[in-house]
Amino acid sequence: MTVIGFHASHEQAPPSELLEAVQRAEEVGFDAAMCSDHFAPWSVRQGHSGYSWSWLGAALATTRLPFGVVTAPGQRAHPAIVAQAIATLGEMFPGRFWAAFGSGEAANEHITGDPWPDHDTRDARLAESVHVIRELLKGRQVTHDGLVRVHEARIWSLPQVPPQLFGAAVGPETASEVAGWADGLITVVQPPEQMAEVMAAYRAAGGKGPIALQVHLSWADDPDAALALAYDQWRHAVIGPPRLWELEQPEEFDRASASATPDDIREHVFVSADTGEHLDHLLGLAALGFDELFLHHVGRRQDAFLTAFGRDVLPALKGSR
Repeated sequence: MTVIGFHASHEQAPPSELLEAVQRAEEVGFDAAMCSDHFAPWSVRQGHSGYSWSWLGAALATTRLPFGVVTAPGQRAHPAIVAQAIATLGEMFPGRFWAAFGSGEAANEHITGDPWPDHDTRDARLAESVHVIRELLKGRQVTHDGLVRVHEARIWSLPQVPPQLFGAAVGPETASEVAGWADGLITVVQPPEQMAEVMAAYRAAGGKGPIALQVHLSWADDPDAALALAYDQWRHAVIGPPRLWELEQPEEFDRASASATPDDIREHVFVSADTGEHLDHLLGLAALGFDELFLHHVGRRQDAFLTAFGRDVLPALKGSR
């Protein structure tokens, strides 16, 4: 059965508005939710970036939804502190919280003043961080001296069952790497053949658990408005990796995507004013074998989207299950 979740983008709304949005998402029928974990937005036009861990406590306390977060332990967030945050949410809200780990982006990690490592070093640092977090969530005292350093750390308030730790991957190589430690995988929409390669690589390397997909979409009651919204809020997506991981400031992303046209955005965001077209798109993604779909409406305001999709899309998606 495909779980249909709501993605809360901290880059695009004040935390208070985002909390109201996720509460509304539960009301209209979403099964679950997840959020980003950024220090800065992708664009000056987005204009926000609340602290995800504080927000998650409020969101879990004021809804009944299961929640996840995509984060990057190792530089901005020390893995021992990430483990403590995961353990606290897991103890307070048993069975309702998971975290997905990636190697991060300079846009969020440069703030420590430490050099931004190359791709291989970032992946190695992530593997070390995951090891530290798993050991701490088992209640063990951890000392580690490598790309991350930990001295005699121990988590004292532990959940009865450790939350699931997902791996975040865009390409098949990374999907294979995270399969060795992940309880599940989360990826993003790409051409179908590329998504199939990512899923296959994860499973072939022994990857277990659910595979989740983040779906960027733009809806408005007018086609031109839907496209304009996507162009305004999510044009940084045209940059792509590896440059996407290297830029530091929102202004840099704005300059790097300045030459993009509205039609360029269609390759990265599904744009339509027709909820039926959105439904068909989502049904097609579910048919590829994803266990969970997290819908990210790229607008800064979520009200109209939630009303329309709660009425026209979610019932049909759930009926298809």
